[in-house]
Amino acid sequence: MNISVVIPLLNEDESLKELHNWIVSVMQSNSFSYEILFIDDGSTDNSWKVISELSESNPNVKGIRFLKNFGKSQALHAGFAAAKGDVVITMDADLQDNPEEIPELFNLINNKNFDLISGWKKKRYDSIISKNLPSKLFNWAARRTSGVKLHDFNCGLKAYKNIVVKHIDVNGEMHRYIPVLAKNAGFTKISEKVVKHQARKYGKTKFGMNRFINGFLDLITIWFISRFGKRPMHLFGALGVLMFIIGLGFAFYLGIDKLFLNPTGRLITDRPQFYIALSTMIIGSQFFIAGFLGELILRSQRQQQRYFIKEQLNLS
Repeated sequence: MNISVVIPLLNEDESLKELHNWIVSVMQSNSFSYEILFIDDGSTDNSWKVISELSESNPNVKGIRFLKNFGKSQALHAGFAAAKGDVVITMDADLQDNPEEIPELFNLINNKNFDLISGWKKKRYDSIISKNLPSKLFNWAARRTSGVKLHDFNCGLKAYKNIVVKHIDVNGEMHRYIPVLAKNAGFTKISEKVVKHQARKYGKTKFGMNRFINGFLDLITIWFISRFGKRPMHLFGALGVLMFIIGLGFAFYLGIDKLFLNPTGRLITDRPQFYIALSTMIIGSQFFIAGFLGELILRSQRQQQRYFIKEQLNLS
């Protein structure tokens, strides 16, 4: 199979048939063998009914339906696990991503041997205040922190080698940082392509300003995981030792001062340096213990509850 198109969605019943027909037209005109994977992330409208009807009329359409809304990252994770195509294309279901971009994305992965191609919505049709400016700030911070030089990390239109999606673990809200996850997994041939962005035709966006706050918090998380995820003691242990030494230095100074320099002066407990010494040694010890516990956790097996599938179509 040439291409798997993975489409996570939430309450997009109005756009699904049009999107399906558009994708099929592109696939047929380019003679691609393909599958379309719709991942219904707990929709409360008729999205699953539409997906079922499309699956009955087109055997290349497959569907996964979650028991409830688990989030875009979990939807992509389920789609990646089920994808069989040599090249995996992800796109949003709101018709803002253009399926006409698929052939060139496929060519860049299949013939130019890139691991991942990320879309770049250079010209956007979103609100300047609520989306464009926060997005530019977010992408700048992501570039500086991760070292991955992309202009649009959060573009839903991306193309991957199949091996890439099988080796990255997308959870939480880490779908924004899939290129960073791929880089950390060893897939370094990452580039971008300017893609056409279209105004939303049906419904309204599911994301608000809070996604940018969450995005920056996730950025801190992925920076830490990238730098110290496999060696937490290198960060927490170093901070702990440094703070403990500072506290010990203050304590040593207070002891020398009281015993030899000013034995009749104030009590040690009346001096602010005593509390600085005490606080820094306690905090340093806690940092060190946090690093030690992190190392222990890394060496234990973890089981994560990701999502529950309610129904699926044509996956066997």
